[in-house]
Amino acid sequence: MTHSRSERAALCDLLDDLGPDAPTLCAGWTTADLAAHLVVRERRPDALPGIGIGALAPYTASVQERFKARHSYPELVDLVRQGPPRWTPYGLVPGIDELVNTVEMFVHHEDVRRARPDWEPRELPAGLDDVLWQRLRSMARLFFRGSPVGVVLRRTNGEKAAGRMAEPAVVAVGDAQELMLLAFGRQAHARVSYEGDTAAVTLLREARLGM
Repeated sequence: MTHSRSERAALCDLLDDLGPDAPTLCAGWTTADLAAHLVVRERRPDALPGIGIGALAPYTASVQERFKARHSYPELVDLVRQGPPRWTPYGLVPGIDELVNTVEMFVHHEDVRRARPDWEPRELPAGLDDVLWQRLRSMARLFFRGSPVGVVLRRTNGEKAAGRMAEPAVVAVGDAQELMLLAFGRQAHARVSYEGDTAAVTLLREARLGM
C-alpha cells in the first residue's frame, strides 16, 4: 500500500469514529466539511481552482455545500475512502495519486487528530517522514513565500532546506512531519522549535503560510 492510500484509510477510519461534528484545524470546518472538501477536490475538477484562488472560492464553497446536502456523512466518508475516480488525472496518470495526495492526506489526517485534546505526534510509517521531507524541500519556497521573515528549515537529523531568503531569518527545527505542518500554516499545532530573533520568531508563528 502506498503512503497516500494508507494515510487516506487512516483518515477515513478516524472520520468514521468521530462523526460529522468534530472540530478540525481547518478554520471553521467540522469533520463533515473536511470530508466534503476532499470529495469535491477529487470529483469536481470544475471547482478545484477555487481551493487556491480566492476569487473563485465562493463557487467551490457552494459546490461543497451541495455535496453535504446531497450525501449523508457516512456516504461522504465512503467517497473519500474510495479515492479519486479513474477518469480523473489522479486515476489516469500513473503515480500522480502518490505524488499529490500523500501530503494532502497526511496534513488533513493531522488536522483531525490534532484538533482533539491530548494529542501527541505519531511515529510515522517507515519512509513517510522521508517522503514528507522530499516534498517539503521541493516546495518550501512556495509554502513560505508569504513569510515576513527569512526561513530555514532544519530537520532533526541536520538536513536543511531554504524556505525564504530574507533578513532577519528564523531557523525552524523539527521532524519532517512537524515542519510540513508548519509550512501548511498549522504553527500552533506543529512541534517545532525556533532559533532567531524573538520578534522575527513571533512574526513567523503568526504568518499566513501554505499554498
